[in-house]
Amino acid sequence: MSVQRLQSHWGFTTMPFGRGLAPSMLHRHGGHSEAVARIAWCIDQHALGVITGEVGAGKTVAVRAATAALDTSRHVVIYLPNPSVGVRGMLHHIVTALGQVPNFHTATLVPQAADALAAEHAERGRSPVVIIDEAHLLDNTQMEAVRMLTNHNMDSGAPFAALLIGQPTLRQRLRLGVLAALDQRISVRYTLTGMNPAETTDYITHHLKIAGRTDTLFSTDAITLIHNASRGYPRAINNLAVNALTAAFARNSSIVDDKAARTAISETGAD
Repeated sequence: MSVQRLQSHWGFTTMPFGRGLAPSMLHRHGGHSEAVARIAWCIDQHALGVITGEVGAGKTVAVRAATAALDTSRHVVIYLPNPSVGVRGMLHHIVTALGQVPNFHTATLVPQAADALAAEHAERGRSPVVIIDEAHLLDNTQMEAVRMLTNHNMDSGAPFAALLIGQPTLRQRLRLGVLAALDQRISVRYTLTGMNPAETTDYITHHLKIAGRTDTLFSTDAITLIHNASRGYPRAINNLAVNALTAAFARNSSIVDDKAARTAISETGAD
C-alpha cells in the first residue's frame, strides 16, 4: 500500500508519526522535557552525564532537541553514533572533528584529543560537547579513555561536556568496580521511562494535529490498547499507530477503533 493512498484517505497534509520532525515540533511530555533539561545543564556545567532508557524511549530525540538549542558560535557538538569503531576510532573521530590530524600511535591519542578539546575552549571560545550514543556497547578500554579525557586538567575545570547515551545495561556496567573511577565523575544521571496514559493520548493527538487532523481520529479504546502494548515508548507508539491507520484504511473505516489497534498489535508482535 502506498503512503500517498494512506495519506489521501485520512486527509493528512503529511504522514504522522514520522521520525524527521524538527525539534520545535517535537511532543514535550514530562520525561522528554526533563531529559532535555538535564542534558542542557550538563552541557552548561561542562559535566559528564549519563542518559539511559529502553530502545525507542526517545533518548536520541532528547539529545537532538537539547543540542538544537545551542549557539553554534559557542558550542561544537561531536557526535559518535557507534562505539564499534574501538578506542582508536573514537579518539580519531574527536581529534578530526576538531580539525586536527590524529597521531599515528594510539598511546598518544588520548592526550592529543584532550589537548584538542581544551584548545577549542581556550583558543576559539567554543565548548565541545562529546556525545557517545549506544554507550552500553563501549568496551572497558573505551570507558577508560573517556575517564582519562575527563581527567585532563581537572584542577582548572573540564573544558568540555560529555554525554553517554545508552540502554539500561549502561547503568549496571558503570557500577562495576573496574569503572568506579569513571562512575564517580558522573554529575548527571537520568533514565527515560515510558509515557503515562494521558501523555500517550497527548502524543498521538499532537502528531495527528501536525499532520492536519484536529478531530478525534483514534478511539479511546484504540489509544488504550496502543499505550499498553507500547508501554508508552514513542517509537513503539509510532509503529503501532501507523499500522492501526493502515488496518482501519483496509477496512474502509473512518476512525481508528479498537479492532484496528488489535490488528496492529498482532501484526507487530507487540502484545
